[in-house]
Amino acid sequence: MGLLEKIHEPNDLGSLDLAELNTLAQEIRKHMIDVISKNGGHLAPNLGVVELTIALHRVFDSPKDKIVWDVGHQTYVHKLLTGRFDRFSTIRQYHGISGFPKRSESVHDCFETGHSSTSISAAVGFAKARDILGEDHHVVAVIGDGAMTGGMAYEALNHAGHNETNIIVVLNDNEMSISPNVGAMSSYLNRLRTDPLYDKRKEEIEELLKRIPKIGSKVAKMVAKAKDSLKYLLVPGLLFEELGFTYLGPIEGHDQALLEEVLDQAKHKKGPVLVHVVTCKGKGFKPAEENPDVFHGVAPFDPETGKIIKKSSPPTYTAIFGDTLCRLAKDDPKIVAISAAMPSGTGLKTFAEIFPERFFDVGIAEQHAVTFAAGLAFGGLKPVVAIYSTFYQRAYDQVLHDVCLQNAPVVLAIDRAGVVGDDGPTHHGVFDISFLRIIPNLVLMAPKDEDELRHMILTALKYDGPVALRYPRSAGQGVSLTEPLHEISIGKGEVLRDGKDVTLIGIGPTVQICLSAAQELRHRGIEAAVINLRFINPLDRELILSYAQKTENFVTIEDHVLKGGMGSAILELLEEEGIQGVNVERLGYTGFVEQGSISQLHMAQGLSVKGIIQAIERLKIVGSITQSPDRVSTGK
Repeated sequence: MGLLEKIHEPNDLGSLDLAELNTLAQEIRKHMIDVISKNGGHLAPNLGVVELTIALHRVFDSPKDKIVWDVGHQTYVHKLLTGRFDRFSTIRQYHGISGFPKRSESVHDCFETGHSSTSISAAVGFAKARDILGEDHHVVAVIGDGAMTGGMAYEALNHAGHNETNIIVVLNDNEMSISPNVGAMSSYLNRLRTDPLYDKRKEEIEELLKRIPKIGSKVAKMVAKAKDSLKYLLVPGLLFEELGFTYLGPIEGHDQALLEEVLDQAKHKKGPVLVHVVTCKGKGFKPAEENPDVFHGVAPFDPETGKIIKKSSPPTYTAIFGDTLCRLAKDDPKIVAISAAMPSGTGLKTFAEIFPERFFDVGIAEQHAVTFAAGLAFGGLKPVVAIYSTFYQRAYDQVLHDVCLQNAPVVLAIDRAGVVGDDGPTHHGVFDISFLRIIPNLVLMAPKDEDELRHMILTALKYDGPVALRYPRSAGQGVSLTEPLHEISIGKGEVLRDGKDVTLIGIGPTVQICLSAAQELRHRGIEAAVINLRFINPLDRELILSYAQKTENFVTIEDHVLKGGMGSAILELLEEEGIQGVNVERLGYTGFVEQGSISQLHMAQGLSVKGIIQAIERLKIVGSITQSPDRVSTGK
């Protein structure tokens, strides 16, 4: 039995000596590589924080002391040290443990995270609650340098520094978020970590400043200004200190003894403290060290070679989006693209390489990305903002106030719409229809397959107003991509199959489920029409109302929550038009959706042929629906 298997709670770390701690770190890395090579997951971030996590749990007393992890994708080591070794093989699997902090999993997970730049705000909240209640414990926020590009982190730093709150912020600086960091903060941290004279210079300057005598009020003010000028000129770490933090670092993030020594120092200081830790993302696994962006969130791979195990499948929607945008940009110099720290994840990496002067990675700053795009649009360009659905939630006011209110011609490319699989509820994109379709001026559409996505991208760029285009995280349908690009009529759906008994209405990838269900229903004596709605805003009112009259039975199916979704929009239309006697069954999600593969989640939530047939049974449509139960049970 190795050391790792003997660690059931953080207190078990206390008896280990330095040699044993180094052995434990090696065992943790090996175990994570073994499991993630099978399950997939966030490998590089976790390999980089092994020693830091061990140090945090040796210096602090969790769960009494609160450790808040920013984003939370780097908590695999934390999970292994807090009683979840036996369940670690289920991480990110259906009904398994989460790949992010989960309060229901462990008392050591004090705050759930999945989005960036939230940890310091939460930590300040924990600290203020502690102070008001008269309690005595430490609060630590662990945040990466990538997350420090998000404005919310500075709002929290400003608050904590102003109030002199007793908290510790550990800045895990690995020069990466998902892709290499960009921006002024990244350059600033780089200067800190690469300046060998920093510590000596800081000590010398502080000693010099202490020697300046305190005399007369006017002279004192002049001396104070001189002190400030001298500090700004010679001490590069003063940004954090001017925000009210005691700055410790930068320190080597893989030196176990040094980490514990500095964290213990921070523990005994008054007021807010920032500990700057420099780590190597992917530490201990050469393929991850050399390609940290690839191994940030990785699919199953060969643990010996690091080679990704690829399954044969059509190109993803993301890849088609990136390829199409590049093609259009070659002929239109006004097209520009914007990413929020995810050029690879959003399919814009090639665009950035071909058109570097027309590509903007703004860091983890979705709000800025959207408003920046509005400025570009009114400046005469055609901006495309590619962000995951779950992260567009962070820029809602900017979409409403800065883009749609002004009717700015901005294309909002919504990647990862619908359930995304193993990352779970923090990353599922199942709310965007609800919060976007209510906004005036905004066209909202979704393609049934990857070929229709190509035409919708062209349509969006030709439209003189804001357009949101949502598409899933999955491979395409494998359809032909040879048709010349053409515009699609705004607000017009299409009938893919006619029928007289029931109308199946799908949007995006659920259209294919509708077509499969219609084929099955035909064998059961029911003729189902299938509509590819295409547009949620504006709705194809004429098409919907004509089939309401024709079949009087609707089943809507969407990879989205039911409240405020496509089905709700259709119900609203029927009510507005005073249409009565139409039976409507809506299929979608009723709350937060757990983790699991996309196919598992669709089946569990009834987004399947079986789910559609059960919905039709509830409609009590006449036909031989009860025949062939063996075929229904497959759900395919």
